Amino acid sequence: MLQFSPRLISQGDETMSGPTSPEEFQKQMQDFLQKQFKAFGTPGFAGSQPSGTSEETKPETKREDFSFAYKPRDVKSHLDRYVIKQDEAKKVLSVALCDHYNAVREAFDGNEQSHYTKQNVMLMGPTGVGKTYLIRSIAELIGVPFVKADATKFSETGYVGGDVEDLVRDLVRQADGDVERARYGIIYIDEIDKIASSSEQQGGRDVSGQGVQTTLLKLMEETEVPARAPHDMAGQIQAMMDGARGSKKSGNTINTKHILFVVSGAFAHLDKIVERRLKESTIGFAGGEQDDVESDRILEHAKTPDFIKYGFEPEFIGRLPVRVVCHPLSVDDLEQILKTSEGSIIRQYRQSFAAYGIRSKFEESGLRRIAELAIEEETGARGLMTVCEKVFRDLKFELPSSRVKEFAVDDELVNDPRGAMESLLANAPEQDEEEVDDTLNLFAESFATQHGLTIQFTDDARKELTRQARASSLSVFDFCKDHFRDLHFGLKLISGNTGQTEFELDKSFIENPDTALSQRVVASYNETKS
Repeated sequence: MLQFSPRLISQGDETMSGPTSPEEFQKQMQDFLQKQFKAFGTPGFAGSQPSGTSEETKPETKREDFSFAYKPRDVKSHLDRYVIKQDEAKKVLSVALCDHYNAVREAFDGNEQSHYTKQNVMLMGPTGVGKTYLIRSIAELIGVPFVKADATKFSETGYVGGDVEDLVRDLVRQADGDVERARYGIIYIDEIDKIASSSEQQGGRDVSGQGVQTTLLKLMEETEVPARAPHDMAGQIQAMMDGARGSKKSGNTINTKHILFVVSGAFAHLDKIVERRLKESTIGFAGGEQDDVESDRILEHAKTPDFIKYGFEPEFIGRLPVRVVCHPLSVDDLEQILKTSEGSIIRQYRQSFAAYGIRSKFEESGLRRIAELAIEEETGARGLMTVCEKVFRDLKFELPSSRVKEFAVDDELVNDPRGAMESLLANAPEQDEEEVDDTLNLFAESFATQHGLTIQFTDDARKELTRQARASSLSVFDFCKDHFRDLHFGLKLISGNTGQTEFELDKSFIENPDTALSQRVVASYNETKS
């Protein structure tokens, strides 16, 4: 029999005295958890449900709420908006996706196909070719929960690294706690080739990779996953409370039967295994011709025995019947991504400059040069971000504070961004008198709001400010912020000595603000003494 000894449990300002019986422990633990977890709305804890609604009576999402009416061509048309090239992968994914979710819809309508085999997908290809983007775009189209993970973070038991079942629980979190909706989500696992355990690979994984494969294959077929992880302390406490009060177990389970699994990886060295098999299968003079045909698309001919030799368990690779290769991108492909993809990085940079009132125009020559530099990074479409960051780094820092209101991105700017920026600053348009006056009034209002002191400029001061700002290439407002960054310290001293809160700044404050301010401060002390 369990023995309870008096003790204290404290959390912040809350303290719970130790119980002397199981009943008292149950009551105090429930009260304690209600206070601690109510603010967080933690699923499964007493107090997390809305008033008047228990977990047993909480209505579930109706199955008929799930609808799927897309055709493969509809799905591919959606993918074409975001991902350039990879037509074969788009077609294969579109068909597999429609087959899967049509089967899910039939199951929810009560017409489940007893012999339906789930079409889990394997994507092969180098980094930056659009594998993740394809799956994410599909999930957004259908509106199902989507989880992405890296296979390298998992271990068989979960004691070291992550537990593969946490992927399913993550779907529930992505579905805002809706378990029913999570049961037909999409789980995407990248770097799946890293859990292969073949000794033929350089730096191959040990037998722990086989354990992860074994656990994953159960998920990919059909199994029940507890909504709470066994090693989760919160889940253990709730389970203990449920058992102590003899109520129905409140923790849900998630069935993985209708969850679509998509895995991907670069599969380095798999091509060598495939090539060796192809050479062994050719006879006589056909060998040279076969080599020429398969040189750049050899992964398309990978078969299940090749994956087994690579290091995958036969049962695991058998759960991935749909396999498709994503091919490397060319310069033309990267240029097309910049021009036409709705997810183009160029849109992001246009918006970044537009936030400061700067219009950026991307010329054909500039886009082409960005694509040429990106291909040298050898990271596919990710190279576009690397190149753009280098090109626009200084421009994004300097132009928002300058008088530049528009600029063109051509090949000259991409090749020499610093030189182009200096030319833009040197030839920045001048602000007219009316704009200068409005800017100075805006600066004075900002200064008064921030420091509680009113300032105004004489006509000579306005002219000198305009001249110096023009020479610095800064806008008048940004020049004032830098030029008068210490002004409020001196003016507050003067205000403290004399009670003055309104100040007129003449030309001397523009020419040498420190000297002019020091003279005013000294004068204020002299007035106080006199």
